[in-house]
Order: sequence, then C-alpha cells, then structure tokens
Amino acid sequence: MKTIRTLVVFGLLSLAGTSLVHAQSYGPQDEGRRFNDGSRVVCNDVEVRRNSTDPNRVGGTAAGAVIGGLVGNQIGSGNGRKLATVGGAVAGGAIGRNVQGNRQEANGNRVVETHCERVRR
Repeated sequence: MKTIRTLVVFGLLSLAGTSLVHAQSYGPQDEGRRFNDGSRVVCNDVEVRRNSTDPNRVGGTAAGAVIGGLVGNQIGSGNGRKLATVGGAVAGGAIGRNVQGNRQEANGNRVVETHCERVRR
C-alpha cells in the first residue's frame, strides 16, 4: 500500500512538473494583449539568418586562397615567388570571403521575423 501511495505522489509531481515546463508562446495576433498581473505581450521585428549553408564563409575563403596562391605563384622567382604565393593566398582568401558574404546578402539569407514575448512590469 505504501508503494502505491509513493507511485501516486511521484506521478502527481511529474504531472505538475510537466505543466511548468511548457511555456506559453505568443504571436503577432497577441500583440498588446494585457493580463491581470499587469503584464502585456510585446512584439519586435528581428533580423535572422535563414538558408545559409555556409555561415562562416569557408567555401569562399578557401576558393579565394587557392586562386590567389596560384596567381601569386606566377609572380617572381626564388624566395620572392614563395612570398608572392603566400601573399596571394592571404589576399585571395580575404577577397573570396568578402565576395561570398556579399552574395549571401544579395540572395536573401537574412529575413525579418516577428518575435513576441510577455513583458512584466
């Protein structure tokens, strides 16, 4: 009998805990809604990144570094060629990263979403 009571108590506690875990979510339709405790729902437009397969621009950086290194290797001779290869790789990587970033901006990888939350005063 004691075991059954213990199971019932744990079951009720787990149900009570479950209801606390689920937070209420609010949408644009709830904006301005007021509650008895003086709180209200406030919505803000937030710019978020979507559909970006390479947010760190690794592909553009790597491609630019390879192309820049190849171009730099065509310049000079001896140690000058090595220095030009390294310089070309660094410059090409920076240019490739910038180009990829500009293309991601142009392709609409950032969108504006409305996020709503309950604000307590």
